[in-house]
Amino acid sequence: MKNKLKFDKNFYKPMMVIALPVVIQNLISIGLNMIDSIMVGQLGVNPLAAVGIANRVYFVFSMICFGIYSGSTIFIAQYWGVKDLKNIKKLFGMNLFLGTVLSVALSIVVFIFPRQIVSIFSNDITVINDGITYLRIISVSYLFTALTYAASFNSRAIHKLKAPTIISAIAISINTVLNYLLIYGVAGFPKLGVAGAAIATVIARIVEFVLMFGYIYKSKEHPLAGKLKELMSWDFKMFKNTLKTSLPVIISESSWSLGTTVYYIAYGMIGPSAIAVVQVAYIINDLFQSMFFGVGNAAAVMIGNEIGRNKMDKAYDYSMAFLKITLWLNVIISICLFLVRNLIVNMYNFDPQTNLMLERSLIVFAIYMTPKMFSYMFICGILRSGGDTKFCMYLDLISIWLIGVPLAFFSVLVLNLPIYYVLAVVFSEEIFKLAIVLKRYYSKKWINNLIN
Repeated sequence: MKNKLKFDKNFYKPMMVIALPVVIQNLISIGLNMIDSIMVGQLGVNPLAAVGIANRVYFVFSMICFGIYSGSTIFIAQYWGVKDLKNIKKLFGMNLFLGTVLSVALSIVVFIFPRQIVSIFSNDITVINDGITYLRIISVSYLFTALTYAASFNSRAIHKLKAPTIISAIAISINTVLNYLLIYGVAGFPKLGVAGAAIATVIARIVEFVLMFGYIYKSKEHPLAGKLKELMSWDFKMFKNTLKTSLPVIISESSWSLGTTVYYIAYGMIGPSAIAVVQVAYIINDLFQSMFFGVGNAAAVMIGNEIGRNKMDKAYDYSMAFLKITLWLNVIISICLFLVRNLIVNMYNFDPQTNLMLERSLIVFAIYMTPKMFSYMFICGILRSGGDTKFCMYLDLISIWLIGVPLAFFSVLVLNLPIYYVLAVVFSEEIFKLAIVLKRYYSKKWINNLIN
């Protein structure tokens, strides 16, 4: 099997069918974030820092959703392997219910307490006021985002990705155009600055939601298109069984996103420029890593499908093939990021000192891309597909909270390092994570059939 994978169309064809739309979706979404940051960045460092802080709330929210949906998607991928549509619809309905509860609760909290949230990260009054404005408006979009995200994420597990990709492209195009019109006040539209960016995002999210569910229910026999009774027919036993696997993923993603958000508190102690630099650097980094996200999703689905069919050796061979692909992608993409770093810096309206901080931060991201992306492939693409979610949870908790967070505050408060050195110190937790996960992978303890 290992030798056959070099030319096996049964491996590479489904990989491309799953990975390519996910890559395109991520490129579109992250590309929009980059355009957002460039447009808002023209208003100055403080507005960009405010939007960056506000988007940390969305980041934590999206990672919790990711935990909920990816946990149940482990089951959906295995159910799809045996074409069990009834249980797929039940799990989709469960995702919609949980996403609704989470998003409504968060929207209420964010709308009522925006000042308290922004003040955690910055004491600059301009940053706080801009952050409050942005958060109150953007909180309206959380419900639509959660439901669309559930549909899109579950579509990956059943290999239905073309339409969601097109819908994302439409929504993001709308967002980009509205950003330009509302941030700068073009073509008779009011000049709203940060508020304009938030309004544009809300409108785009609503359009995306309408198009996504319109597509699912207008399509002939779409696997997710269940009646309300079918979607809500999941019972406590199914919820409990799913939660047993999903809860570690939810805790892991929540903990990781909260931990990286705590990093922002440390970065904020350096100043608004540091937050703006990190905001831009992470967006650029995610843009370059889009290929990994697609390949990682393909790994999770394809390995999960084979485990669901009880083809454990084939699942392991697939995992080895995905690791080889990850290695080559790392070499190419890291070099590309290093080479174009100055072109990226020149796109922003920063002062010379901030430009230098951004350029050096991008070098750090290029250096650490390899351990970060191998960890991503092992945890999100391979181990979780076999239901090994508890191990992944403990590893994330230890690496973030016992290594990353203490190093972040030590670097800022004790060593007084500039932002690019702080990033380098913090990212060292990825090396620890990779060393531990390698041993787990070779033990094969992660390969578990959850549906039989």
